[in-house]
Amino acid sequence: MMAVRFSKCRNPSVDACFRSGLSFVWTCFLVFGTALIPQSVSAQDIIDVWIGTGRSSLSRGIYHTTLNCKTGKLSSPVLAAEADAPGFLAMHPKRPVIYAVATIQDEPCVAAYSIEGAPGKRSLALLNTIEIGDGGAAHLSVDRTGQFLVTAQYGGGSVALFTLNTDGSLKQRIQIVDHEGGSKVTPGRQDSSHAHWAGFSADRRFVLVPDLGLDQVVIYQFDAVSPKLVRHGAGILPPGSGPRHMKFHPDGKHILVLNEIGMTVTVFAWDAKAGTMTPVNTVFTIPESDLSEKGLSTSEIRIHENGRFVYAANRGHDTISVFHFEPRTAALTLLENVHVRGATPRNFNLDPTGHWLIVGGQDSHTLASFEIDQQSGRLTYNRSIVHAPSAICVLFGFE
Repeated sequence: MMAVRFSKCRNPSVDACFRSGLSFVWTCFLVFGTALIPQSVSAQDIIDVWIGTGRSSLSRGIYHTTLNCKTGKLSSPVLAAEADAPGFLAMHPKRPVIYAVATIQDEPCVAAYSIEGAPGKRSLALLNTIEIGDGGAAHLSVDRTGQFLVTAQYGGGSVALFTLNTDGSLKQRIQIVDHEGGSKVTPGRQDSSHAHWAGFSADRRFVLVPDLGLDQVVIYQFDAVSPKLVRHGAGILPPGSGPRHMKFHPDGKHILVLNEIGMTVTVFAWDAKAGTMTPVNTVFTIPESDLSEKGLSTSEIRIHENGRFVYAANRGHDTISVFHFEPRTAALTLLENVHVRGATPRNFNLDPTGHWLIVGGQDSHTLASFEIDQQSGRLTYNRSIVHAPSAICVLFGFE
């Protein structure tokens, strides 16, 4: 039986002191942070991190920072490209190109940027944009061949399919598929469809779209020869769950769906050949005693490359949930909740080495680093925190 440890600070006065002192912390790290990095670190130990941001008076677009893979320290983010609310980012699998959902000249678009400059001194150059045609997108993904891109429109309740040129630039939008209806279980949140995430299966035969308003993961069959999405089926969530994001497990046999409204994770068995999802179990992301708190919602889920560690972010609770996953039984066990050292963790990511978790605090304008215990998956705050205005997406590379 695994012990459960909850390290979230529950003292309101501590939280208030923490938030009021953020500017002091940022200043200290900006002035002294570089002195903490060993001078013998090689260029290979420093990797790029890209930050998508929300609309705020502090944010000006997409930001770039670096992570020291030996120490877990972050450099101070710098503006890489000006853009209006480039909330979610994705990367081309083969080209140095980043895609963002943003507003360009008052129109919701997908934008493609080429990555310029030497490592550690990156910038982005706009290649082109294409209007989405159905409001702003909440998420986007690129297929593993770099030929196609999909977006999920939360407000419009739709999924859009785009083609890409060989240089990574956007070619054309070729399809928009509307979702209809709503589960209506949660008034005001589920009165209509709200597509929140879109991604390709590993074999590119399917595109999956968690829809918060429908309480479903809508499954499309994808034809790459004559590109189009055809409704195939759905994974059904418990009523009122509000599915937001999902990830395929590395074993190729499971899908983990994060439910924003229900504050839960639902594990599905995934039949890759048939393209079907079968629910296995659902667990809460926080202690049930905390569920009565107001303003709670989940935001992101990630699975460690070893398949045993699973992480989820909780807004309002301001924590990262740490789970242990047992692939043989598909059992998901909550180990701990760790405070993010910020406010409103909208997004986080695991670095390519699997040793560091980087989390963005949307309302605290922070980016914080945590070390991942390679035996248990538990997190330890790395005492590296930098100012990142309205950080709502953390990207290392192709996903």
